[in-house]
Amino acid sequence: MADLITTRQTADGPDMNRRDFLKKTPVAVAWVAALAGALSPLRNLGDTISAEEFLQSHYKELSPDDMKRVLARITDEVEREYRVRPHLRDVTPMDGVQFAMALNLTRCIGCRKCVHACVEENNQSRSPEIQYIRVLEMPQGTMDMERGNHDYDVEQVPRDGHFYMPVQCQQCENPPCVKVCPVEATWQEPDGIVAVDYNWCIGCRYCEAACPYWARRFNFSKPELPAEDVNPDMAYLSNRPRPKGVVEKCTFCLQRTREGRYPACLEVCPTGSRVFGNVLDPDSSISYILKNKRVFVLKEELGTRPRFYYFFDS
Repeated sequence: MADLITTRQTADGPDMNRRDFLKKTPVAVAWVAALAGALSPLRNLGDTISAEEFLQSHYKELSPDDMKRVLARITDEVEREYRVRPHLRDVTPMDGVQFAMALNLTRCIGCRKCVHACVEENNQSRSPEIQYIRVLEMPQGTMDMERGNHDYDVEQVPRDGHFYMPVQCQQCENPPCVKVCPVEATWQEPDGIVAVDYNWCIGCRYCEAACPYWARRFNFSKPELPAEDVNPDMAYLSNRPRPKGVVEKCTFCLQRTREGRYPACLEVCPTGSRVFGNVLDPDSSISYILKNKRVFVLKEELGTRPRFYYFFDS
């Protein structure tokens, strides 16, 4: 992992990335000190980062002590900006767990409550509002996403002749977004969740272009999150506030699910359309659905092998 992230072999020899260069060149110490001094008066502008943050290692290379320092720094930053002291931690996968979700399209009424619960739980920008979940109003008789309408009137649902299909990150077993990231800022965790290190993302948007489900969102501007709306229950790889210039996405609310709770979208659903759980547990609700319902995945022909399933009541 280290040589994939920190060096690239070229015909002319190793090509260090910007962080390695700064760490290993003779002028590194003096340069970093100068950088920190230069950035200090600009922190309030919101578009600059500290030298410590700039030189931070990839998530997978952080030692326990490194992670403590990173969490402490981000906690202080959140408190300064939002006047809220967050409960920020690094929530790691549980052994013997692989998450999946299934959605009953017969029950979904297109109310979009899942969309807004997700926004609130995951500290997404309010202006413009970043939404991880898109609910498509689909004509009956087709599963072609291109024919879906996500700009329907929520006050008139459900409409005759239509069904409603929420679409979000499919947590693919073979994720194309991971393959195209040039700096490995996104990867698949052991529990199936496709994660993003927002401190390592360079904002190239290759992952956004590669996703066939339109599930990633790019922050063209600094996300606007009112202090009174901040959810202080945060995890490093999920719902901590994100900066301008990175791509973000659904993580199955890992700050909740890795601690034994349900995703926010499932808890708020008024019709019980969503099923979530551990597919390695034969007695779980999701295992029951996969065994007893005729499930399907979106764009199966692409070979992405989503961990997000759909079904109708028979």
